[in-house]
Amino acid sequence: QVQLVESGGGSVQAGGSLRLSCANSGDTYSNYCMGWFRQAPGKEREWVATIDSEGTTRYPQYVKGRFTISKDNAKNTLYLQMNSLKPEDTAMYYCAADSSGYCYTDLFDYWGQGTQVTVSS
Repeated sequence: QVQLVESGGGSVQAGGSLRLSCANSGDTYSNYCMGWFRQAPGKEREWVATIDSEGTTRYPQYVKGRFTISKDNAKNTLYLQMNSLKPEDTAMYYCAADSSGYCYTDLFDYWGQGTQVTVSS
């Protein structure tokens, strides 16, 4: 069973940085795809970054060049480094795992409880 717990959210001014962490306290499955998603009030959830079992990363255009996803398999921890933050990055950020390993955004089946990121102008 995968148990994901996010941390590292907070409030920051535009242009600042935050690093989110996601600890997996359950079983470790190295073939899983891991990802970060976010949801702002009144908006649909959107994907932010994914990393597959081989370390290949993908980002949507709206965070590419600013956000970096990484993982430490020895620590069972996923990270999201967020730089040059903008007010539109304000959202609840969720860590997720895709047991299929395909990294399709609609296949993520394990989710954390979320951590809030607020960026002020």
